Amino acid sequence: MSVPTVAADRSVRAPLPVLGRDVTVPLVTGGEVTYAALDYAASAPALQRVWDDVAAYAPYYGSVHRGAGYLSQLSTDLFENARRTVAEFLDCRTGDQVVFTRSTTDSLNLLAAALPDGCEVFVFETEHHASLLPWRDARVTYLDAPRSPRQAVENLERALADRDPYGPALVCVTGASNVTGELWPVRELAAAAHAHGARIVLDAAQLAPHHAVSVTDLDVDWVAFSGHKLYAPFGSGVLAGRADWLREAEPYLAGGGASRKVTRRGDGGVDVEWHEGAARHEAGSPNVIGAYAVASACKALTEAGFEALAAREERLVREVREGLADVPEVRFLSLFGDDAPRVGVLSFVVEGWNSSHFAAALSAEYGIGVRDGLFCAHPLVRTLLGGDARAQGECGAPEAGPGEKSLNAIRVSFGAGTPDEHVERFVRAVRELVRDGARWNYRTVDGRCVPDTSGRE
Repeated sequence: MSVPTVAADRSVRAPLPVLGRDVTVPLVTGGEVTYAALDYAASAPALQRVWDDVAAYAPYYGSVHRGAGYLSQLSTDLFENARRTVAEFLDCRTGDQVVFTRSTTDSLNLLAAALPDGCEVFVFETEHHASLLPWRDARVTYLDAPRSPRQAVENLERALADRDPYGPALVCVTGASNVTGELWPVRELAAAAHAHGARIVLDAAQLAPHHAVSVTDLDVDWVAFSGHKLYAPFGSGVLAGRADWLREAEPYLAGGGASRKVTRRGDGGVDVEWHEGAARHEAGSPNVIGAYAVASACKALTEAGFEALAAREERLVREVREGLADVPEVRFLSLFGDDAPRVGVLSFVVEGWNSSHFAAALSAEYGIGVRDGLFCAHPLVRTLLGGDARAQGECGAPEAGPGEKSLNAIRVSFGAGTPDEHVERFVRAVRELVRDGARWNYRTVDGRCVPDTSGRE
């Protein structure tokens, strides 16, 4: 059974067509401009190919795993084929499971719920909160931020050497930082974990949209990522990897789909036989459109070729850094050094500016969307800015007015759908704002810096 799909364009085009590429937004200074979406690290725009595939399937929408009708059978085939596509995209091993979730956060919370009793978890303070926080019911060792890939491996090896070698252990590590964009030594960290009898889960939310991820080659036990960072719509995610801990754990959610058989007991209660495969942790009606969208994105990126996409992205990163190299007020944040390999994610601060004020001016006066704040990686950003890593903070900007110092940063991020012009506009805008200042008054409303619509200065 099949539904119409968009014909694959196997030529490498840069940028890849995405939704919203022609959207115009008003400028507070007058007129309109094509919106420059440079916040891919938060959510990448959906690929046009993905959207078209979903639209082609929509008329054939039906229940999954539950119906005898044609549309139900077709939707079930689509859902399970999506699972196989994702497994191929991740180069999974024979016997690995692909579980569809809502997001990376959901995937890692699912794995946290499946940890064996007594499991120790090792996680660097540099992680996104999705990787840092789910392990509340386990013994957790938080590792300090390393200043080189080699130091990351050494720090992990020392921590693992001090643990009970006979109990279960899990290492959680990012593939690419959502703050600095820097690539982490995943293969070496996996080798260190396995040498000490531990398993490892890779948070690939920022890595998978930019580089090929092979579970087999990296030798990780699990990988998690989100559809909305992989050019698919919101609401879908993946946890893929070894089946045993997932098979032995209680279902993540109890309900239909997870249960194979339910019977009444003589005492009035119920006995439940749970599924052992991926369905064990996919209770309820599955998000078939989300799964199909993720699979479509996997196919589109694979066909475009990660090598070509990564090379173009490296050029864009270089253009940003070189374009601002002679602006001393701009300081980029880095753990491993300016020359460290990275994806299209750069965070920086501007001397004399509150980061929320600067980001607001980029949006209101230039039509450029970036992110400001602590990027849901508070300990890491605090460390990079020289503050107390234990200090409180919000994912957005703190209550600080224009011109006031704030312990947060600005992040620009891009990917396969970013036109060169958007990056060039960003560099020009940063240079102009630093040189000339903002052309409009701004004020803080509900923790956000926004244009003061009462008039010009």
